[in-house]
Amino acid sequence: MSGYYHTIQRVRSRLKGLGNDWAGITGSAASGFRAARGHRMLVYHGVCNRDPQRFNTLFITERVFEKQLRLYKKYCHLLNPDDYFNGRFSTERFNLCLSFDDGFANNYTTVLPLLEKYEVPAIFFVTGARAVGYDVLWNDVLAAAYRYGPATIRINDISYAKGGDGRYRTAGGECLSDILRRSPFAAKKEMITQLKRYCRQSEQEYWLQMNESQLTALAQSKWATVGCHSLHHDDLAGMTASQVKEDAAKAKTYIERITGKPVQAMAFPYGSYNIEILHAATEAGFSQLYADRFLHCDDEAFPGLRDRFTINPFINPLNQLYATIRGHY
Repeated sequence: MSGYYHTIQRVRSRLKGLGNDWAGITGSAASGFRAARGHRMLVYHGVCNRDPQRFNTLFITERVFEKQLRLYKKYCHLLNPDDYFNGRFSTERFNLCLSFDDGFANNYTTVLPLLEKYEVPAIFFVTGARAVGYDVLWNDVLAAAYRYGPATIRINDISYAKGGDGRYRTAGGECLSDILRRSPFAAKKEMITQLKRYCRQSEQEYWLQMNESQLTALAQSKWATVGCHSLHHDDLAGMTASQVKEDAAKAKTYIERITGKPVQAMAFPYGSYNIEILHAATEAGFSQLYADRFLHCDDEAFPGLRDRFTINPFINPLNQLYATIRGHY
């Protein structure tokens, strides 16, 4: 996203949160948090040391994440994903479960030590990218190219020019990321081959996927559960049911082989799914399915499907807890 958009988002979020900040200063927030009931599963992605929006607007810093954990420990009942899925909720506190999408290596190097320090359980939805020879997701390659790539590129016989926001577009204005998102992974390979060199080693905390030894160690932690986030991080809603079933089954087999543990849960990349995908994932062996939010009016009735709530990286930890309890920003 452009710097202008980031600025507007920060200003809007800050203005909206001023009242909540004042509540925290005066101490009225504490009583509200203690009185809150209900439940929510949060969605995180990457946690880095600094400059969280450098490539991905869903990243937060380690310092912010630790502040959030302290608040959660103080005011919430923190559940492991199995208890959360099965509704084993406390009636005395607000119930919270943490989830992390995309399988970034920083989830192992930065997130896990903090979860163990504060004794907070979480589920990590990882891809099977390593199984097919990739240490970075296709969309993270593209994000690096937005910052460092050339002014023009040619992918799959189509020319693209970089716009003012850094994104590549056709002469007709169509965005390369949109085209690739709805395309099979085979169409993404050429882009990765051309642009992977812009994923700098010095900035790998923003793009590197967990390797197999890290995934194995993650799964051994009592505070971590490993779930599936597809094989290639494709938009599953653009695939047939048989393709989704094959993709999910391959990713499940890979993750189970590495971790030595059964994988029951799957979260859909981009929160994108439909009824055919739900059935295909179930047939692939997943009994716990997670959306970012319900997309269709009858999704809540689908057995095994739960919704989640994505964090807002532009607000402070106090406001994040307010929004989490309310279920909206």
